[in-house]
Amino acid sequence: MNLDTRQPMIDDLGVLETAALLRELTAGLIAVADFDEALDRLVRIARDAVPGVDCCGFTALRAGEPAGVAASDPDRAELDDLRHGPDTPALTAIRRREMIIAGGLAEESRWPTWSTRARALGVHGVISAPVDVDEQVIGAINLYASSPGALTPSHQLTAMLLAEHAGLLLAAVRDRERATARAGQLDGALLAEGVVGQAVGVIMTQRGCPAVEALDVLRSAASSLDIPLREVAERLVLTVSRPRDN
Repeated sequence: MNLDTRQPMIDDLGVLETAALLRELTAGLIAVADFDEALDRLVRIARDAVPGVDCCGFTALRAGEPAGVAASDPDRAELDDLRHGPDTPALTAIRRREMIIAGGLAEESRWPTWSTRARALGVHGVISAPVDVDEQVIGAINLYASSPGALTPSHQLTAMLLAEHAGLLLAAVRDRERATARAGQLDGALLAEGVVGQAVGVIMTQRGCPAVEALDVLRSAASSLDIPLREVAERLVLTVSRPRDN
């Protein structure tokens, strides 16, 4: 029996490409602690990894207000920017909480002004998928094609999986961003504390290093000795303040 295996091979290839995209996305965002940087990496990776997609953008809202955009092609960034008008596929996807597909913008009537701008920029198809990040931030990832009809059901599935995965990764980025901010505030408070600040000053003098690095040295010593940071600082200050024997 002769079986036509061409379609399954195409489907398998789509699955493999999507899996590779998600792996690359995870690797690209796993250690990022800046939300804007994460968005920039996200749109570049998606553009390069999804066949048939010529550019990719991300529209973000924070507490219901525009909170920035990212675009793989800076010349087309205005398509993701709500400051140019709220009547866009991205905002429709966010408001309706569902994927929005427009395979041919020449016949599209939902966003006439936006569609005219998009076609002028060489975009003729779009998929916008909502992305849930956390309680404050939501958004949409936007896949653009330069040819009408280029975006297929396979692209829709990829966009859905991409949006789900991106939401999880971006939530983790937001957590790291907040943790970094809290750590910075804590470091400032520690450096302002008398004995810890004095100990940091001693280490800075001895090693010729900045305050942040000196504080890390103090923390490392506290961890190694399994004693509180303040106690390590007190010991160091006491040691250097003792008069030397002649």
